[in-house]
Amino acid sequence: MKSIWFFVGLLLTIIGAVIAGSGVYSIFHPPVQQKIFSHLRPDLWWGMVMLVFGLVFMLLNQRNVEE
Repeated sequence: MKSIWFFVGLLLTIIGAVIAGSGVYSIFHPPVQQKIFSHLRPDLWWGMVMLVFGLVFMLLNQRNVEE
């Protein structure tokens, strides 16, 4: 039986991958009108942060299930 944290990690991983993918897409196809902080690429950074935290949640839960 899996803990709820495994599914939280799975959701964070999926959503983080989508947001990071959007950030990568915006690098190659920049918008016509630039926003104030768009040069910092917050979608790419936050997507990667969510992806990493999701993977950490999933890996920690997987290790706890095996013990």
